[in-house]
Amino acid sequence: MSNTTALQDHFEVTTLISGLFRTMDERRFDEGWAGAYFTDDLRTTTPLGVAEGADAVRHMEEAVGRFAATLHVSSDVLVQAEPGARTAQVSWNAHMTHLHLDSTLRARGETANPLFTVGGSYKGELRRTDSGWRISDMAVRAVWTTGEPPVLPEEAATRVAELTGARH
Repeated sequence: MSNTTALQDHFEVTTLISGLFRTMDERRFDEGWAGAYFTDDLRTTTPLGVAEGADAVRHMEEAVGRFAATLHVSSDVLVQAEPGARTAQVSWNAHMTHLHLDSTLRARGETANPLFTVGGSYKGELRRTDSGWRISDMAVRAVWTTGEPPVLPEEAATRVAELTGARH
């Protein structure tokens, strides 16, 4: 791959990831927002399981909505794509800080930690479309956490318990 092409792809992919995180933190989920970042057949893998298409997008919106505020910071973006390729393999690290809702803090009591932080790594596959690079597959793995996760709806809590072997 020429240096110019590789640099352009890296710039476009890094901008896409940064834009996605900014959109999530600013909660700019207007109709069609996901089309700026994802393919229609998006597949996501998170600690809550696997989701595809519109369900994957809805799960992301719901996850952010479980907090009063979030701040996602991405780093170390690595892009692997052959010259002229229509797909790319991408990985990056993220530090994700979440501020619990007042209702969560009240339910947990006066000593509740208002923050839940995650250090994680992402792997993904991107597809080059007529509109630019879009994420078609994205998996996040928590490397470490501090604080308590959000209060989850019963269905999600059951799924996490099944995946981790934990009780809820």
